Amino acid sequence: MSRIVYVNGAYVPEEEAKISVFDRGFVFGDGIYEVSAVIDGKLVDNDAHMARLGRSLKMIDVPAPMSDEDIIAMQNELIKRNNLTEGVVYMQITRGAADRDFVYSKDMTPSLVAYTQVKNLTASAAQKNGIAIHVVEDIRWQRRDIKTVMLLAQVLAKQEATAHGCQDAWMQEDGYITEGASSSAFIITEDGTLIVRPNSNAILPGCTRIAMLKIAEEQNLKVEDRRFTLEEAFKAKEAFQTSASGFVTPVVKIAGTVIADGKPGPITRSLQEKYIEVAKASA
Repeated sequence: MSRIVYVNGAYVPEEEAKISVFDRGFVFGDGIYEVSAVIDGKLVDNDAHMARLGRSLKMIDVPAPMSDEDIIAMQNELIKRNNLTEGVVYMQITRGAADRDFVYSKDMTPSLVAYTQVKNLTASAAQKNGIAIHVVEDIRWQRRDIKTVMLLAQVLAKQEATAHGCQDAWMQEDGYITEGASSSAFIITEDGTLIVRPNSNAILPGCTRIAMLKIAEEQNLKVEDRRFTLEEAFKAKEAFQTSASGFVTPVVKIAGTVIADGKPGPITRSLQEKYIEVAKASA
């Protein structure tokens, strides 16, 4: 049976889903998106994703196409119609459709599309064995805190990582790691301190990051919000990344350098297991 997607108020088979060629998301990348995880048919960390959705819309001056309650109802309806047990719900909101012009009208009607994807979130090979990371220069714009659909830099970063035999990419700027191509980046020092770059316009405020840091606090881990260099990452005791579609994923090699013994470390494992436990309990 064909997957059901949501397009501007209608639930339709994916083969029948249509959006205007004049949509500004297609023409200018003028829109934002969110990805929420689903476990056991239930949304995970969705309050944080909805809050970030609202913030992103405000930052680019796009009105919400409907209330938060209606958006959540739509997400759950997609999960139900597609019998999704584990995976994600993707949502994209653009400024809407109009004849091509850089200047937009204030009375445009936003476009909202959404769909589900089946994904192994809790027992993937990446989570079990860890991943290798390629490092690239961060060439993105200056408002990375907005979850925009303009993802060409991340596409190129991930493609380059694949070409180098890696599963993902971290980006660096001015000698410091900013974040992963679609994740938050973490290292753990020899003394067990968890290091993560502080939120700013330079990175996206990760929703999974928020939940994971709460778990770290409950486990009495020392956490430092500060920038870290690639050299510090090479010398780390452990490394990992977080995202809605990867949860807590161990990183065992960075730019060809094996991290510690090349296996997921005990602190990462503990955070990983606890996050999945909490996610399942709250779903």
